[in-house]
Amino acid sequence: MPRFSVIVPAYQVQAYLHECLESVLSQSYPDLELIAVDDCSPDACGAVIDEFAARDPRVRVVHLPHNTGLGRARNAGMERATGDYLVFLDGDDTLTPDALLALADRLKETGEPDVLVYDYARTYWAGEAVRNRVAAELTERGPAPFRLTDRPGLLSLLMVAWNKAYRREFVQRTGLTFPPGYYEDTPWTYPVLMTAESIATLDRVCVHYRQRRAGCILRTTSDRHFDVFDQYDRVFAFLDGRPELERWRPVLFRRMVDHLVTVYTRRD
Repeated sequence: MPRFSVIVPAYQVQAYLHECLESVLSQSYPDLELIAVDDCSPDACGAVIDEFAARDPRVRVVHLPHNTGLGRARNAGMERATGDYLVFLDGDDTLTPDALLALADRLKETGEPDVLVYDYARTYWAGEAVRNRVAAELTERGPAPFRLTDRPGLLSLLMVAWNKAYRREFVQRTGLTFPPGYYEDTPWTYPVLMTAESIATLDRVCVHYRQRRAGCILRTTSDRHFDVFDQYDRVFAFLDGRPELERWRPVLFRRMVDHLVTVYTRRD
């Protein structure tokens, strides 16, 4: 059983996938499996993944027969994961050097929490890297692990799946999966943070989040942006069945309005 299952879905990221996969396999902490999911990509993503699998036995390949979208591709990777912790990485992003070693050390230091939240930096085509502007929320000062009620400021972070490590047993016990559609991170991340019995933070940039000139969801024009309503319906349906989480409803409502306004202001 490896320590980490790093799940990388790939769709139309041929130009970036080699760097992504190399950033995982070159980690100084080698106790991992890399589950690369070819989401029936029309470019050479599948061939790139097969090439890596041929030279490194830690690579496990999944070729989906038809395009399912990012959320379901991640689910396919989770179904095959055997590691203690799940780590998600998009096919156009990279892990920073020694990131998994830092995760492993912090997980041990904080007693194997359900969720470990770490930082990222946005990277631009000219080479500039800009750290998350609310990185102060990831301070390691104070007791750890903790629950969301102790550090509600974590909800101000970018609600994405790839800035956290998840104990696989916790994910299986809660039955969490990614939904279809755009903005699939929303009904995953909020339930994760609200239900985790133990959370810890790592004040370190572990992911370089590539800012592409094209390819970002907010740079597309499509009716699929209306999926954002369905995703928040899922979040509030999750709350409806769990009275003990009712305290989070006003907070999530405000976060929802902020998210909807962000989408709306991208008028293209």
